[in-house]
Amino acid sequence: MAGVIQKFFIASMLMWILPIAILYGFNHNLFPGSIQLSPYSATMWSGFLAVISVNMVIAFYICMAMKEPSDKHEPDPAFLAEAKASVSQSTTSGKVDGSSQSRVKEE
Repeated sequence: MAGVIQKFFIASMLMWILPIAILYGFNHNLFPGSIQLSPYSATMWSGFLAVISVNMVIAFYICMAMKEPSDKHEPDPAFLAEAKASVSQSTTSGKVDGSSQSRVKEE
């Protein structure tokens, strides 16, 4: 569980840090060639690259989640027992009262 939280925390931090760093770099001419851009072009490129960086972080997070083994996650036995009891209770009460299609809406 700690690994999942750690991955989520890292992805969340990257989703904040990367776009701000890109915007800061373009506004302070830290990237090569950004000095030659007009202010309008610098704003457009920095915004575009900031959005792309967030999408890349999201894609990376999804890939990491897909690679995580699914066999190590087991549902809580108490939750499963309660869910099965709830489902069986609702199916037996449905049989006693009749089918749901035969009920008439009263106003």
